[in-house]
Amino acid sequence: MTREELRSVPLFEGLSEAGLERLATHAAVIECEPGQVLAVPGDPGSGMYVVLEGTVSVEVRGGFHAELGPGSFFGEVALLVPSGRVARVRAATHAKCLSMARDDALALLESEPSLALKMLRELARRLSDVESPA
Repeated sequence: MTREELRSVPLFEGLSEAGLERLATHAAVIECEPGQVLAVPGDPGSGMYVVLEGTVSVEVRGGFHAELGPGSFFGEVALLVPSGRVARVRAATHAKCLSMARDDALALLESEPSLALKMLRELARRLSDVESPA
């Protein structure tokens, strides 16, 4: 992806030119077919993903289920917690995802505090959704 294309992803709005260049150089776009499994609980987390097109389905223990669309990210917990993936993620529709290797994603988060803060806010929102009574 070009820097201009990356800049259009809400998660990456406001990134520095160096951050956008790091993404353009080190991230890869992957095409996912419906039903394709992208993450399995317990597997080591080799990176994180950002949904560019389509929808992915996230299932965690206890039955919590969520659908993530364009601009959403997943796989970030395994970047920070050595216990591995915490959810099963599969493509619900044809999807395109931006994939970032663990070391590249961590370096980007360290160099771009605004990105880390956006992700932290989203993680807090997700935790609130899980803990809120139905």
